[in-house]
Order: sequence, then structure tokens, then C-alpha cells
Amino acid sequence: MKPLHVAIAGAGPAGLAMALYLKRAGHRVSLLERFLQAAPVGSGLILQPTGLTVLQDLGLFSRIAALGQRIDRLYGADALSGKTVLDVRYDAIAGGRYGIAVHRAALFGVLLEAAQQEGIEVETGQDISNLEHTGAQACLTAADGRRIGGFDLVIDASGARSPLRRHALHSCEPRPLPYGAFWVSLRAQPGLSFGHNSLVQRYRRASTMIGVLPIGRPTPQDEPMVAFFWSTRPDQVESLKQAGLSAWKDGVHALWPECAPYLAQIDGFEQMTLARYGHHTLPLPYGERLAIIGDAAHSTSPQLGQGANMALLDARALSHALQQSETLEQALPRYAASRRRHVRTFQAMSAMFTPFYQSDSVWLPWVRDQLAARLSVVPPAPQLLARMVAGTLVDPFTSIGLREHDWHAAPQPSALG
Repeated sequence: MKPLHVAIAGAGPAGLAMALYLKRAGHRVSLLERFLQAAPVGSGLILQPTGLTVLQDLGLFSRIAALGQRIDRLYGADALSGKTVLDVRYDAIAGGRYGIAVHRAALFGVLLEAAQQEGIEVETGQDISNLEHTGAQACLTAADGRRIGGFDLVIDASGARSPLRRHALHSCEPRPLPYGAFWVSLRAQPGLSFGHNSLVQRYRRASTMIGVLPIGRPTPQDEPMVAFFWSTRPDQVESLKQAGLSAWKDGVHALWPECAPYLAQIDGFEQMTLARYGHHTLPLPYGERLAIIGDAAHSTSPQLGQGANMALLDARALSHALQQSETLEQALPRYAASRRRHVRTFQAMSAMFTPFYQSDSVWLPWVRDQLAARLSVVPPAPQLLARMVAGTLVDPFTSIGLREHDWHAAPQPSALG
């Protein structure tokens, strides 16, 4: 395919990874960000073997490994009884897989630095609101009425609240999920261990979930950090704030006293970020001269931890489709087809499992508590759970021209010790 002039709306992980792929393939890239200063939003996440394989393909694995924290296990227990509710170990499957937990600022910083080294500039203050077509090109409209373009292709990487998604061949809007979560990044406490190289969680039914995730360092100069999160219904946040921070801390402490050193670092609700979640999957994540990637194409709860990893896979998939096609008319359906099976599988699993961990249900968490510990040790359940968390229950690599990273040869992430 001849070199294209491509606009990318959104300078998050999806947009930055997409810009790197396109620039290296010889395309002209305009990376547009609505905020006046491009910056990450949120606290921490786990890069799974899927997303890490894409970062290796981009030549960025060693950079992210130097900042992140290796994760070998996801463990959760009932806050009152101590009964195991979740126990997933990557080593249940052969190959040496693991995750790397990172501060969102670390992932953003590594991708942004790589983009800048490639000469890619982020055009900030570009609040895109609409897409129009003029002849053989696409034009973008900013919220202030300015027209930007034209472009041969527009890539929507603007997230779950995308204003461009409605131009897909078959569009749909996210269905709000009843539960969100407060997230905050805190200083790791030496000697305070919640499980070596582990995400550790406590549950009270399905209405309360508390988690501690070691996330390494935002930059090489920073001290190690953890992401602390607590699930809540967004429609109950105001009453929660009115009751006061001390009352909230007392409730968390009653369920998980060991969190006291982390609770002591939280001085107000404004210190935490409230994440709201929605669920949707575009049947066809493209339109006329438009490709949609990341949360704009498919969003869900973070229960399976696949959001950023899916976005990175999308960027690689679209790049591969463009390389393998002679025209956009061939490339866009090829992109959609290459991601369809993997995306739909994990979207369906997330929709199925989320109510067991985040909902108002009484009987679903009861079923979970009765079965989880037993299933986690009886084959093939440990292997299936590990593949589910790793994002490899369905092969995401072959259809997008990738081979999974060699985990035994990989540089090791940093550890909190």
C-alpha cells in the first residue's frame, strides 16, 4: 500500500503504539490529543503476555521491564472467612509466562519517549467531535468548529467515550456497568508484603473488592509504588463522601487491617481517581476511511485485566492489515477479522465473570466462594484460568503476524524485594 496520511485521535497507549507502527511503516502520522498536555489517567495495570509481546515487537520490552513489577500470581480471599476466592498462577501453563504490573505513567512515558525519538509530535488541545468525508479524504471537526485534515485514514483511539465510534458500519454505545472503583498510587512499604510478585485482593460478597498491586516505578528516579483500589457504585460516591474519609477508612480497615499503612497515605477522596466502566463490542470496528481500536472499539470491566493489552494487540493488528493489503477497502475488513475471535471471546468471558466479583448479587458470590478454591487446583481449571488471565485462551498472535515472546529469554522486571 502506498504511504498514507493518517490521523490518530487519542494519545493513550493505543494511539501511541499505533503511531509508532505507522511511522515505521513509512506513513505520515498526525497524532491528535484533546487535552492541553498529553498525560496518563489512572493508577496501575497488569501488562499480560499479549500486550508484552506487542511491546517486544515495538522494541520496548526491556524499557517497560526496567520500570515494572513482575506478577506471577493473582490471589483473592473472602475478607471475613479468609477462604480463597481466586488463585491464578501463570506457571500453571508451560512457557514461563508472567505479567508485568506498571504505573500507567510508566507505560505512557515509555511509549511517548519512543514516539518522540521517531519524530512523532503530539498535537494537543485537539478536541475532536466529528468525522466528515470530502471526496477521497476524511476531515475531522474539532469541538470549537475547526476543520482538521483531510486524511487518507482516521484511527479512533479516543477511548470508551469516543465521539467518532458512531461512524462505524455498525455502531453501539457502552452499557454502563453498576460498579466502578477508586484507584490511587501509593508508596510501597518496605517489609509489608501482600504476596511476593502478586496481585492480592479481599472480597465482601460481590459488592466490595479491595486490592493491592505492586506496580514498580513511574520513572527510574521514583520509589517503588503500589496501586490500591476499592470497588464502589458510582451512584453511591456522594453519600460515601458525605459520610467522610474516616468512616470509609474504618470500613476498609475492618475488612483488611493489614492495609492500615496504605490507608494512612490517603488524605482525601480527591487523591483517588474514580474509574467508571461500561461494556460494549463493535460488531465491525471500522467505517469509511475509519478504523477503531482499543476501548473505543471494545470496553468492559477490568476484571480480566485485558483493556490495555487488547489495545496494543489492536494497534499491531491494524498495522499488519495495512502491510498485507493493497487498499484500505481490503485492509479494514482484514483488521476486523484478525481480532474478531479473540475480542469476542474475552468480552463474553468478562461479561460472564464480572457479576461474580462486582455486583449486588447475593447468590453469585456464594456460588463463587463454594467453587473457586476447589476449581483452582483441579486440572484443567488452573491451566484454563492462567490462559484466561494471560489473554491466550484464544491465540491472538497468529492472525496479526506475531509470534509470542520468548519468556525465558526476556529481561526480568524489577522487584520490590
